[in-house]
Amino acid sequence: MNGVLIIDKPKGITSRDVVDIVVKKFNTKKVGHTGTLDPIATGVLVVCVGSATKLVERLTSSDKEYVASVCLGVLTDTLDITGNVLKTLDVIRTKEEIVSTLNSFKGKYIEEVPIYSAVKVNGKKLYEYARNNEDVTLPKREVEIKDIKLVGDIEYKDNKTLFNFKCVVSKGTYIRSLINDIALRLNTIGTMTDLRRTRQGSFKIDNAINIASIASNDLINIIDVLDVKKENITLDIEKKIYNGAIINNIYSSDEILFVSNNEAIALYQKYDKDNKKLKPLIMFKGGKK
Repeated sequence: MNGVLIIDKPKGITSRDVVDIVVKKFNTKKVGHTGTLDPIATGVLVVCVGSATKLVERLTSSDKEYVASVCLGVLTDTLDITGNVLKTLDVIRTKEEIVSTLNSFKGKYIEEVPIYSAVKVNGKKLYEYARNNEDVTLPKREVEIKDIKLVGDIEYKDNKTLFNFKCVVSKGTYIRSLINDIALRLNTIGTMTDLRRTRQGSFKIDNAINIASIASNDLINIIDVLDVKKENITLDIEKKIYNGAIINNIYSSDEILFVSNNEAIALYQKYDKDNKKLKPLIMFKGGKK
C-alpha cells in the first residue's frame, strides 16, 4: 500500500507512537511522518506509507499553521506546561501590548532551538544533554513567522495573563521557543500550555482522521498529494521513465509527475545541465524492462 494519511494526533502520544500504530495497522515498516508534534500537541500529522515515504522530506518543508495557548508568568525547563516549573511571577499585560508584540514577530528572525528537542549537537540529541545536566550551546536558526494574530479574549487568572494566538510558520519553527521569545519581548516569562497544528502545507485539520479508525481507504494517492503537472506515460518513453533515464523536456514545465494506471511512477524535474531535458527526482516505481 502506498499513499499519505492525514492524522489528527491526539494529546499524550508521540509522533513515533503514531508511526508505530500505522506500521502495525498496514503491516509495513515503510512508514514515516513529516514533522514531529510533541506529546502535548494535537492536530495534523502527515504520515507517508510505502513508496510515499520518498516524499517525507518534500512534505516536511511545507509551512505549518498552529493555534497555541500561552500563560505569561510561568517558566518551565521544557518551555511548555509539562515541564518542571523554574520560576513564577505575577504578570498582567494588556491586549494592546500583546497584539503589538505578536505583530513584531512577523517576518524572519533568529530562534534558539529548545534544550528539550531531538536536534543533534556533536552527534547527541539536545534532550540527552538536558537529562544528563550537561552544558551545551543551543543552536540558533533563521525561521519565518509568515502570519501571527491574537485569537479570542485575554484572560487573567491567579495574577497570570492567558491568551491564544494563531500563526503560520516556516519549517523548523519551535512554537515553544516562539512563545518564550514573545514573553521576553513583553519583559516577562511565559510557557506554552496547549498547541494544535491546524494545517501543514495543503493538508488541513478538517480532513484529518482519528488514529483509532484509520483504514486503507484513508490513504491519499501520491498523484493527488503532489501539486505538479501530471502526464500519462506513453509507449515511446515508457522504458526510459521506468529506468530513470534523462528525457527531452517537451512538456513546458519544471516538474512532471509521470503516472500509469492511476499510479505514480516517477517525479521528474528540469535538468540543471540542460534545461531542454528532464531528470528523475523521485522514483516511486522502476525497473520495468
